[in-house]
Amino acid sequence: MTEQDNAKVALITGASRGIGYGVAEAVLARGHRAVITGRNEDALKEAVEKLGADRVIGVAGKAHDEAHQAAAVERAMEAFGRVDYLVNNAGTNPVFGPMAELDLAVARKVYETNVVSALGFAQQTWKAWQKDNGGAIVNIASIAGISASPFIGAYGMSKAAMINLTQQLAHEFAPTVRVNSISPAVVETKFAAALYEDREAEAAAQYPMARLGVPQDIGGAAAFLLSDDAGWITGQNLVIDGGRFLNAGV
Repeated sequence: MTEQDNAKVALITGASRGIGYGVAEAVLARGHRAVITGRNEDALKEAVEKLGADRVIGVAGKAHDEAHQAAAVERAMEAFGRVDYLVNNAGTNPVFGPMAELDLAVARKVYETNVVSALGFAQQTWKAWQKDNGGAIVNIASIAGISASPFIGAYGMSKAAMINLTQQLAHEFAPTVRVNSISPAVVETKFAAALYEDREAEAAAQYPMARLGVPQDIGGAAAFLLSDDAGWITGQNLVIDGGRFLNAGV
């Protein structure tokens, strides 16, 4: 039996760039394989080539599309015969403004993409492999989900739901599958650029660690939570914020 025969398989959503890509890098560094998803087929192909097409498969589609969810899991099973790990990273935040003026249609879209899609992928991986074979799930939430987040309230609301979804699934899927979440502060990605662009030094000054996060900060933590090293950790939300909340006092 070769080393690759022992490799586990991770399905990582929204992984053509940013945090999802960082998670894929960390999972591959541990000797595993991956199926990554993303909306843009060209960006996804480029990510697969950079990560290594011998160990990575890309499945393009929208995270909230149930057919896409099923297709991604089916592709993982066809190509690798298993799907041990799930990382729900795909998300959206198309609105910036006060909750009092929030378009409810937009709120529904945010919730559908950020929360319902995560549940859909979890249902698919559970039925296809994890129920009978075990595994682990990591949901990428946000510190916006554990405190008030002015002007990105819809996003924060959805991430609070993601944290509770983590707890619900951890309880229901135990002891077969462990489920945890990660709540990052601002990470240097295209997705979060509006929060620091053109004022990165000012934004970083708010953090005791004197810098913003990078995708590798989250990737390493996610790979740990998926691994057997975290075998007695489930239902937890790991805050990775460079010490940001240390500045929340008087």
